[in-house]
Amino acid sequence: MTPLLRPALFLDRDGVLNEDRGYVHRWEDFCWIPGAREAVAAFNARDWWVFVVTNQSGVGRGYYPEDDVHALHARMLEELAAAGARIDAFYHCPFHPEALEDRYRHPDPPDRKPNPGMLLRAMADWPVDAARSVMVGDKEIDLEAGRRAGVRSLHFRGGDLAAFLAAETGEV
Repeated sequence: MTPLLRPALFLDRDGVLNEDRGYVHRWEDFCWIPGAREAVAAFNARDWWVFVVTNQSGVGRGYYPEDDVHALHARMLEELAAAGARIDAFYHCPFHPEALEDRYRHPDPPDRKPNPGMLLRAMADWPVDAARSVMVGDKEIDLEAGRRAGVRSLHFRGGDLAAFLAAETGEV
């Protein structure tokens, strides 16, 4: 039996879920955007998938190890669970054309936004209804990745994420 397709909310991380303070990789530097946890919980309640798709070039640039990304995402999950919310999956791209380590160097990484690789992987991993899905980002590269993946893209310019999504989608 084929699982029923569900819409997905694709969220950039820095600047959408948390304040973008430049290469955020430690919990002590993490600060939730107002309404972020509430927005995730609201979309969970409406049976949407919720995915984080985040470029993490700081790994490739040698600023911090990839384990820090996983540890930060684990803490985010804990806090979201306490708020009755969840992220169904995190997708991150540590690759960069000028990465210090060969394993992270790629001339045009398919997962690095504006390329749509992370969104396409999520849609391959989960039964996603792309036509009803939304990508939320704070930068043009996020919006372009969404467009290339065939999903509606919304430009979040700050403020309360739940209020923004309620106004833009009517789903919160």
